[in-house]
Amino acid sequence: MKNIAILGSTGSIGCQTLDVVRSHADEFAVYAISARSSVDLLISQAREFLPKVVCIADESKLTQLRDGLEGLPVTCYGGDKAIEEMVEHTEIDIVVAAMVGYAGLRPTIAAIRAGKTIAFANKETLVVAGELVCALAREHNVSLLPVDSEHSAIFQSLMGEDSGQVEKLLLTASGGPFRLMPARQLASVTAGVALKHPNLLMGAKITIDSATMMNKGFEVIEAKWLFSMPVSKIEVLVHPQSIIHSAVQFIDGSVKAQLGMPDMRLPIQFALTYPRREKSDFPRIDFFSLTDGLTFYKPDTEKFQCLKLAYEATRMGGNMPCVLNAANEVAVAAFLKGQIGFLQIPCLIEYAMEHISFNATPDLEAYMETDKQTRALTEERRENLKFEI
Repeated sequence: MKNIAILGSTGSIGCQTLDVVRSHADEFAVYAISARSSVDLLISQAREFLPKVVCIADESKLTQLRDGLEGLPVTCYGGDKAIEEMVEHTEIDIVVAAMVGYAGLRPTIAAIRAGKTIAFANKETLVVAGELVCALAREHNVSLLPVDSEHSAIFQSLMGEDSGQVEKLLLTASGGPFRLMPARQLASVTAGVALKHPNLLMGAKITIDSATMMNKGFEVIEAKWLFSMPVSKIEVLVHPQSIIHSAVQFIDGSVKAQLGMPDMRLPIQFALTYPRREKSDFPRIDFFSLTDGLTFYKPDTEKFQCLKLAYEATRMGGNMPCVLNAANEVAVAAFLKGQIGFLQIPCLIEYAMEHISFNATPDLEAYMETDKQTRALTEERRENLKFEI
């Protein structure tokens, strides 16, 4: 029996992780769960799984959490620091890092320092501080097991292979809801339209990142660190069917790929059970139904500027991916509130990358300062933009 802690249990990945646990209750126990502010769902999850520890980052909702779990053998805490401390419990075997955005950085670092296996779904942690996080993982002999379907596919394709014989990593992308939309029409895109992903049900922030293709840019950075691969060897392929989740091309010209239906529970389960595979009732591919075939396209980085900016930040290194992430979080939040237009998201990010001081060798404190400065600058710039709803 493995004890699991889920950082961000009320989000899309967190909920699907609990779905996997339900199917394998004889193998996994939920020891701890946390959420940012979704207290009602957190209470419901805690009542079902009876974890030892439950944390809510929004301390104003701690009383509501405690009242909702009164009489149960559950200890409740509030605040970001409590989440960091939660993952240090000696009974925990695996930490599922499913928090969205920069907020996942410090708890993930705390889990690594505590020697926990990390099922990695918080890509922003590696975007912001990939070099630091991977160095800590090596220092503490901690496994970083990818949960993103694309990185899980690459991880599976590399199993048993010599990484020195890799020619390139092939990251697939659905292309998002606007793949076929003329670039001139993107200016009028609303949040409601952008939130309709063609293949997957995800949280609001990651769905917008998919629509701008920033999510794929983040995955390029994540792949660089997870697989120790230079960005020049990481190629993005737009694959609308989302059947091939990613692939690896080797120096002899052969390609290994991982295929499956678009279902995040599959890579989640593989991360939790690795190195074994467990039987599941997840949907299977019916190859005879794929009558339209599998298609691939080169991404349009002029139309989707966020992907181009992500490549630029990756090549620069240092604190620039941190700037990219912080500016993107501010811009996406503003777009979801109707404060800026869809095409102003990359404009704000580019502005931040041009105006925040470059630091080639940041430590954790430097990353935190970069994040703080970037958010302030991007918000100030956002307030000065003219946008009519």
